[in-house]
Amino acid sequence: MPTPDLQLVAGRPAFADSLRRHRMARRFSQLELALECGISARHLSFLETGRASPSRDMVMQLADGLMLPLGTRNALLQAAGFSAAFPTSQLDSDALKPFRDMLTDMITRHAPNPAMICDRHWNILDANPVAAVLLAGLGDGSTQLNAVRILTDNPNAPEAIANLPDVLGEMSARIRLEAMEAAGDAILQDHLAALEAACARHPVKAASVRSPIVPLILNVPDGRLSFLSTIAHFGTSEDVTIRDLRLELLFPADDATRQALAQFS
Repeated sequence: MPTPDLQLVAGRPAFADSLRRHRMARRFSQLELALECGISARHLSFLETGRASPSRDMVMQLADGLMLPLGTRNALLQAAGFSAAFPTSQLDSDALKPFRDMLTDMITRHAPNPAMICDRHWNILDANPVAAVLLAGLGDGSTQLNAVRILTDNPNAPEAIANLPDVLGEMSARIRLEAMEAAGDAILQDHLAALEAACARHPVKAASVRSPIVPLILNVPDGRLSFLSTIAHFGTSEDVTIRDLRLELLFPADDATRQALAQFS
């Protein structure tokens, strides 16, 4: 009896299933993706059914058309039987030390405003002292804090975050987009499911006028702290680890918060 092909999933090559999943996540028809990639819809159909096998260049061409993150491009290449194209270095490796030093400098200089570094799954990897104090009040005692799970799993979140429904809605929209970009990422899918369940538990109240800005409003012993957030990605490197990092910088949204943070100067 012949040995089953390890690349087969439900009778089709793993690449074919992955390609179809990514296309559908992007809401492209076969014709739309074919036009985007400069190939025929017939050839794309053959690739999705396993009747044709892609070259390495074709995999990269399709990944460009789908605008996939680097880590997902590596996975698509490997599903087609090719080696990964983009390195994935450990953040604490010597190769990434200059970049790591730059990140440390950025979050240090951002004080007295909070700043933190997260990976692609929103695990918090580092934070400046101000952010660490705020996170201590939001965490649930786990050794690895996660920015999504703080919102969805911590029973203290409704008391600690004054506008939790708004924050959940904003984070849900962000993770939905990231899950679409990295179709098949089980952790992001779990995050999205947890956020949608939390949104159902804490629905946004109807308002006649919606603010275009969603601050993070924290209840603290002395009152409230209100922050605006900006999230930076790093697109100049072809290392998967660097591309997947998120640098979140929080800024005071009002004078009371600015004055409260001055004590950390």
